[in-house]
Amino acid sequence: MNWILKRARQFFRALTADISIDDQKYLMAHLNRQEQELFMKMGLLDQFHSLQVAYTIERLIIQDKQGVDKEFLIRCALLHDIGKINVKMSVWQKVFAVLVTTFLPGLADRLELRGNRSIYIYRNHAELGGQKLQKMGLFQEAKIVARHHSPPRADDSKELKLLRLADEEN
Repeated sequence: MNWILKRARQFFRALTADISIDDQKYLMAHLNRQEQELFMKMGLLDQFHSLQVAYTIERLIIQDKQGVDKEFLIRCALLHDIGKINVKMSVWQKVFAVLVTTFLPGLADRLELRGNRSIYIYRNHAELGGQKLQKMGLFQEAKIVARHHSPPRADDSKELKLLRLADEEN
Protein backbone atom coordinates (compact mmCIF):
# COMPACT_ATOMS: atom_id res chain seq x y z
CA MET A 1 0.00 0.00 0.00
CA ASN A 2 1.49 3.32 -0.92
CA TRP A 3 2.32 5.94 1.68
CA ILE A 4 -0.64 8.25 1.02
CA LEU A 5 -3.22 5.45 1.15
CA LYS A 6 -1.67 4.04 4.30
CA ARG A 7 -1.71 7.42 6.03
CA ALA A 8 -5.29 8.10 4.86
CA ARG A 9 -6.35 4.74 6.32
CA GLN A 10 -4.62 5.63 9.61
CA PHE A 11 -6.38 8.99 9.66
CA PHE A 12 -9.85 7.52 9.19
CA ARG A 13 -9.18 4.79 11.74
CA ALA A 14 -8.10 7.48 14.19
CA LEU A 15 -11.38 9.34 13.71
CA THR A 16 -13.32 6.23 14.72
CA ALA A 17 -10.92 4.90 17.36
CA ASP A 18 -12.57 3.20 20.29
CA ILE A 19 -11.56 0.64 22.91
CA SER A 20 -14.13 -2.13 23.24
CA ILE A 21 -14.82 -4.43 26.18
CA ASP A 22 -13.07 -7.20 24.23
CA ASP A 23 -10.04 -4.93 23.82
CA GLN A 24 -10.03 -4.30 27.58
CA LYS A 25 -10.14 -8.05 28.23
CA TYR A 26 -7.26 -8.50 25.80
CA LEU A 27 -5.21 -5.92 27.70
CA MET A 28 -5.92 -7.62 31.02
CA ALA A 29 -4.86 -10.97 29.55
CA HIS A 30 -1.53 -9.66 28.24
CA LEU A 31 -0.42 -6.86 30.57
CA ASN A 32 0.05 -6.86 34.32
CA ARG A 33 -1.50 -4.08 36.42
CA GLN A 34 1.54 -1.79 36.23
CA GLU A 35 1.77 -2.23 32.45
CA GLN A 36 -1.98 -1.62 32.09
CA GLU A 37 -1.66 1.62 34.05
CA LEU A 38 1.10 2.75 31.73
CA PHE A 39 -0.95 1.76 28.66
CA MET A 40 -3.95 3.73 29.97
CA LYS A 41 -1.81 6.89 30.23
CA MET A 42 -1.56 6.96 26.44
CA GLY A 43 -4.17 8.89 24.50
CA LEU A 44 -7.06 6.97 22.97
CA LEU A 45 -5.55 7.14 19.47
CA ASP A 46 -2.28 5.59 20.64
CA GLN A 47 -4.11 2.95 22.67
CA PHE A 48 -6.20 2.00 19.66
CA HIS A 49 -3.14 1.93 17.40
CA SER A 50 -1.17 -0.20 19.87
CA LEU A 51 -4.02 -2.71 20.10
CA GLN A 52 -4.16 -2.93 16.31
CA VAL A 53 -0.40 -3.55 16.23
CA ALA A 54 -0.80 -6.34 18.81
CA TYR A 55 -3.60 -7.97 16.80
CA THR A 56 -1.44 -7.76 13.68
CA ILE A 57 1.44 -9.37 15.58
CA GLU A 58 -0.81 -12.32 16.40
CA ARG A 59 -1.76 -12.70 12.73
CA LEU A 60 1.87 -12.47 11.58
CA ILE A 61 3.02 -15.06 14.11
CA ILE A 62 0.32 -17.50 12.98
CA GLN A 63 1.00 -16.89 9.25
CA ASP A 64 4.77 -17.03 9.39
CA LYS A 65 5.15 -19.60 12.16
CA GLN A 66 7.93 -17.45 13.57
CA GLY A 67 9.88 -18.90 16.47
CA VAL A 68 9.22 -16.01 18.82
CA ASP A 69 7.87 -15.54 22.32
CA LYS A 70 4.28 -14.53 21.52
CA GLU A 71 3.47 -13.02 24.94
CA PHE A 72 6.67 -10.98 24.96
CA LEU A 73 5.98 -9.64 21.48
CA ILE A 74 2.34 -8.79 22.26
CA ARG A 75 3.51 -6.90 25.36
CA CYS A 76 6.02 -5.00 23.20
CA ALA A 77 3.29 -4.18 20.69
CA LEU A 78 0.90 -2.92 23.35
CA LEU A 79 3.60 -0.76 24.94
CA HIS A 80 5.57 0.31 21.86
CA ASP A 81 4.21 3.88 21.82
CA ILE A 82 4.29 4.67 25.54
CA GLY A 83 6.94 7.27 24.82
CA LYS A 84 4.05 9.42 23.62
CA ILE A 85 2.42 9.72 27.05
CA ASN A 86 4.30 12.94 27.78
CA VAL A 87 2.13 14.82 25.29
CA LYS A 88 -1.46 14.13 24.34
CA MET A 89 -1.66 14.93 20.64
CA SER A 90 -4.86 15.45 18.70
CA VAL A 91 -5.36 13.81 15.32
CA TRP A 92 -4.44 17.11 13.68
CA GLN A 93 -1.24 17.49 15.68
CA LYS A 94 -0.26 13.95 14.64
CA VAL A 95 -1.05 14.70 10.99
CA PHE A 96 1.03 17.87 11.21
CA ALA A 97 4.00 16.08 12.80
CA VAL A 98 3.94 13.28 10.21
CA LEU A 99 3.63 15.61 7.22
CA VAL A 100 6.21 18.15 8.34
CA THR A 101 8.71 15.47 9.37
CA THR A 102 8.22 13.56 6.11
CA PHE A 103 8.08 16.38 3.58
CA LEU A 104 9.83 19.29 5.30
CA PRO A 105 12.48 17.78 7.59
CA GLY A 106 14.42 21.05 7.82
CA LEU A 107 11.32 22.85 9.07
CA ALA A 108 10.66 19.97 11.47
CA ASP A 109 14.21 20.39 12.83
CA ARG A 110 13.66 24.11 13.41
CA LEU A 111 10.26 23.58 15.02
CA GLU A 112 11.65 20.90 17.31
CA LEU A 113 14.53 23.17 18.33
CA ARG A 114 11.99 25.90 19.11
CA GLY A 115 10.15 23.56 21.46
CA ASN A 116 7.43 21.97 19.33
CA ARG A 117 6.49 19.03 21.58
CA SER A 118 4.43 17.23 18.92
CA ILE A 119 7.39 16.89 16.59
CA TYR A 120 9.79 16.07 19.43
CA ILE A 121 7.53 13.27 20.69
CA TYR A 122 6.81 11.98 17.18
CA ARG A 123 10.52 11.74 16.43
CA ASN A 124 11.74 10.46 19.82
CA HIS A 125 8.90 8.40 21.29
CA ALA A 126 10.63 5.06 20.64
CA GLU A 127 13.67 5.98 22.75
CA LEU A 128 11.50 7.66 25.40
CA GLY A 129 9.33 4.54 25.62
CA GLY A 130 12.40 2.34 25.94
CA GLN A 131 13.60 4.48 28.85
CA LYS A 132 10.23 4.16 30.61
CA LEU A 133 10.26 0.38 30.21
CA GLN A 134 13.83 0.16 31.50
CA LYS A 135 12.82 2.07 34.64
CA MET A 136 10.07 -0.53 35.15
CA GLY A 137 12.59 -3.37 34.86
CA LEU A 138 11.32 -4.51 31.44
CA PHE A 139 14.80 -4.56 29.91
CA GLN A 140 14.13 -6.88 26.95
CA GLU A 141 10.97 -4.99 26.01
CA ALA A 142 12.88 -1.71 26.35
CA LYS A 143 15.46 -2.86 23.76
CA ILE A 144 12.77 -3.68 21.20
CA VAL A 145 10.61 -0.61 21.84
CA ALA A 146 13.58 1.79 21.79
CA ARG A 147 14.62 0.57 18.33
CA HIS A 148 11.28 0.12 16.60
CA HIS A 149 11.78 3.25 14.46
CA SER A 150 15.53 2.85 13.98
CA PRO A 151 16.87 1.92 10.55
CA PRO A 152 17.01 -1.87 10.05
CA ARG A 153 20.30 -3.63 10.81
CA ALA A 154 21.52 -7.11 9.93
CA ASP A 155 21.51 -8.18 13.59
CA ASP A 156 17.89 -7.11 14.28
CA SER A 157 15.94 -9.76 16.16
CA LYS A 158 12.87 -11.50 14.71
CA GLU A 159 10.82 -9.74 17.36
CA LEU A 160 12.02 -6.29 16.32
CA LYS A 161 11.39 -7.06 12.64
CA LEU A 162 7.87 -8.27 13.39
CA LEU A 163 7.08 -5.25 15.56
CA ARG A 164 8.26 -2.90 12.81
CA LEU A 165 6.17 -4.74 10.23
CA ALA A 166 3.04 -4.71 12.39
CA ASP A 167 3.53 -1.04 13.28
CA GLU A 168 4.01 -0.17 9.63
CA GLU A 169 0.76 -1.96 8.70
CA ASN A 170 -1.16 0.09 11.24
